[in-house]
Amino acid sequence: MKLSAQVKPISYFKDNAAKVITDITESREPLIITQNGEATCVVQDIRSFEENRDTMALLKILAMGKKQIDEGKVRPARAVFADMDKALLK
Repeated sequence: MKLSAQVKPISYFKDNAAKVITDITESREPLIITQNGEATCVVQDIRSFEENRDTMALLKILAMGKKQIDEGKVRPARAVFADMDKALLK
């Protein structure tokens, strides 16, 4: 996945905020804002933000699962399903 982003100084963002937001929402490309020549923040549309947040949540779950596997905290699926069957029959 190629990440493309515009880079603009904060003064441009201040002068053109409404246009920038419209452009970002339509293109779904983030805007990197610089202050004194240094990148200081990123502005992105809400849909991209939510997708990134959801992706990060899934990656955290995968990392937790890998850690549990590495620590030997696993059980055969057959045993887990047997326990679930017992719980449902109670």
